[in-house]
Amino acid sequence: MNIDGKELLKLARNSIESFFDNKEIKTENFKEKKGVFVTLYTDNKVRGCIGFIEPNSSLGVHVIKAARLAAFQDPRFPPLKKNEKFRIEISVLTKPELIKEKEPEKILKNIEINKDGLIISYKGYNGLLLPQVATENNLSKEEFLEAVCNKAGLQGISWKTGKCTLFKFQAEIFKE
Repeated sequence: MNIDGKELLKLARNSIESFFDNKEIKTENFKEKKGVFVTLYTDNKVRGCIGFIEPNSSLGVHVIKAARLAAFQDPRFPPLKKNEKFRIEISVLTKPELIKEKEPEKILKNIEINKDGLIISYKGYNGLLLPQVATENNLSKEEFLEAVCNKAGLQGISWKTGKCTLFKFQAEIFKE
């Protein structure tokens, strides 16, 4: 599928801006079911980031919902104000792929920095980091794995135990 990034970004911005006028927004475009994350930035700092891993709804519907959630319901940040300046980044996800290896050396060989995002799960603890996080923060593979553990509320070395479930995915990224 060839995604029109400009139109997708426009949809996300319209979704956020229409919220202030209490208007619903819908789209007939982007019907393919895809996982997606919408990240908002102010002054090059994350201002909100929420998404959907599972492709259980159309990309268009997911972008509308994720954009509004990132703007107004990310618990790490206050809701966006009407005149606040921000830029949008959208990450359209591939289906997560289970990393079957359990040995640390094999796990490291299975991950590519600047390509893969990570999901970790262990006893109800879950964390996700988009592929660009490793690149933007100049993380090694091991540091990236530690960071996704920390995001899940786990100790950084948890990925080495062989008890966690790890997934990798890729993302097509569109930026304003």
